Amino acid sequence: MSRYFGPSHGHISAAQPEFTLTAVFIGLGIGCLICFTNLSLGLQSGWISMMSIQSALIGFLISRMLPTPLSPQEIIVVQTTAVATGTMPLAAGFVGILPALGLLSEEKDGQPPIHLTWLSAAAWSCAVAFFGVFLSPPLRKQVIIQEELPFPSGTATAQLISVLHQLPPPDTTTRRRRAYRAVDDAEVIETPAEIDEVPLQEEGHEQDERERDLVQHEGWHDLLWSFGFAGTLTLLAYFFPAIFTIPLFGAYLAREWLWYFTPSLSYIGQGIIMGFPTTVSMNLGMFVGWAVLSPLSKLTGWAPGPVGDMSNGARGWILWVALGIMCTDSLVSLLPVVWEYASDALKPVRRHYTPITDNHEEPTKRDHEDETEDRLVPMSWVGVGLSTSIVVGTILVWIVFGHEGIKPWATVIGFFLGGLLSIIGVRALGETDLNPVSGLGKISQLLFAWLQPGNIVANIIAGGVAEAGAQQAGDLMQDLKTGHLCHASPRAQFYGQLIGSSVSILVTTTAFTLYNRAYQIPGPSFPAPTAYVWLGLARLLRDGQLPENSAKFMAGFSLFFGILSVVKIYCSSRHQARPGYAKWFPSGVAFAIGFLNTPSFSIARLIGGVIEYVYRTRYAKKEGGGDIRLVVIASGFVLGEGVVSIVSLLLKTFDVGVVSCWGCGHGLCGGCPAVG
Repeated sequence: MSRYFGPSHGHISAAQPEFTLTAVFIGLGIGCLICFTNLSLGLQSGWISMMSIQSALIGFLISRMLPTPLSPQEIIVVQTTAVATGTMPLAAGFVGILPALGLLSEEKDGQPPIHLTWLSAAAWSCAVAFFGVFLSPPLRKQVIIQEELPFPSGTATAQLISVLHQLPPPDTTTRRRRAYRAVDDAEVIETPAEIDEVPLQEEGHEQDERERDLVQHEGWHDLLWSFGFAGTLTLLAYFFPAIFTIPLFGAYLAREWLWYFTPSLSYIGQGIIMGFPTTVSMNLGMFVGWAVLSPLSKLTGWAPGPVGDMSNGARGWILWVALGIMCTDSLVSLLPVVWEYASDALKPVRRHYTPITDNHEEPTKRDHEDETEDRLVPMSWVGVGLSTSIVVGTILVWIVFGHEGIKPWATVIGFFLGGLLSIIGVRALGETDLNPVSGLGKISQLLFAWLQPGNIVANIIAGGVAEAGAQQAGDLMQDLKTGHLCHASPRAQFYGQLIGSSVSILVTTTAFTLYNRAYQIPGPSFPAPTAYVWLGLARLLRDGQLPENSAKFMAGFSLFFGILSVVKIYCSSRHQARPGYAKWFPSGVAFAIGFLNTPSFSIARLIGGVIEYVYRTRYAKKEGGGDIRLVVIASGFVLGEGVVSIVSLLLKTFDVGVVSCWGCGHGLCGGCPAVG
């Protein structure tokens, strides 16, 4: 049965359901795969992907195999459910908060390590899983309907869905696929409309036709071979660990300075998704951190321990420099949003003292809501949901961590702070496509260092509660932007978000428990670098003590990237239509990520970034179909390794060992008994 757009605002007929069991089950299936992938990659590198475009692509390909293909609105439910399911490892702190609690030391912190059981971890996840979901409807009203922020990734996904379903393009002038396509805003180019309008439309139509044909005819082929290739390589690396620890720069540099290469296709796929500028920033940080500062701290005696030691080695020393860069860059990036809020707050005062003349009439705020009440989420649901999630969440946190871990009143403050920070994070995400949850979490830690001084556990937990709301609300807002542009029911998306988050509690908790049983976390295979950031800042706020001479470098790099971030914001604001050279300014957060991970993580991602750049500039236009084929292949690489990592996890759990440790003489192969 065909589905069609109705006459009013492009809505589909009421007879055509959007929230269907088929869409939900497909979304949950894709989301579970993304969840395992994100948990694995997050524990390895501290970086996860929303995978909204990839979810829509895979959902469309699966839909083509059904007797009745899914409608565009059902695909949006698929995507929304998948994203809510797949991003829980970060939203609930499984890649940072929980590993940080496991690093606590009785000697340093007066608190033994906290390792949650499956039931306790599930309770913690349940405590923070729904607050951001219930924040989404009111935030949608403000930032999507009234302010019409672009949300580039959400807009790109809407554009892709429209292309695949042969629909008119979304009602927006912004067409950007993050890390793939630059902003192409025809309305801001000062050229006569009668000259440019038709060629632009014809060119866009031909491009859309090529993209659609490419996905429909070659999409499954590209996805399956990339998935299979990445999965096969991952399984081989389990039985022959040296495959993923190649001493590319020599055994000495690999053994003593951790310079080796991991040819992971998942890392390469992530580099393709991140894009060339971001991977370059990450590798600049990797070079400065591991080729300059690491040897400097080691040879001068500032970090006398083994290079990879996080307590007294070079890796722990450069962690503080990375922490300074991340905090400064994240906080500075929030300044434009804070300034805009302050300006909005002062408008009533200025209006009171500034007479309004006939020639300066006050503009009225537009409301572009085109959904009927039965398709929106009632505010009564939001009120009840937020109240319940705060009360139940506070009780669950108190049950899991006890009264000495964090006071119930402090948890309540953490939820309210998370709500305020969510507004800032969503605004930043809507304007820049980057959600600065790292900086927002640090703000929460700073506050709780004052509210509960000396309590490391409370500091980390409160930061995690606040970050969870900001992270989840931001991710879901991208999906709601997609739904708004494609006229999907916000209520259907809300249902998908609730179901995805609920299922992900069980999936993520189970996966994390299995990883903890099979591997040492943090450890050689899963270093969990962001755990050290959380714990390091909590200790710094309590003690005020830094490793020898690290404070000078921390201050210097923080100042440099603070100034650089200001310049980047200024240049971007002056050239909003076409970012130009501003996008090539190093990203402070990506630069710091290069410090946190060993060189192998960054080098593989740079390969992906280079592939993306070369393909986009040299081959995409010649081949036709733009960059969509590369998106599909990158998705196969990431998902292939993520899914097969589940197989590796089961093999490890049942004590199935490696076949050969040949080539592991440098002592870096996590799977070999002599190393692990």
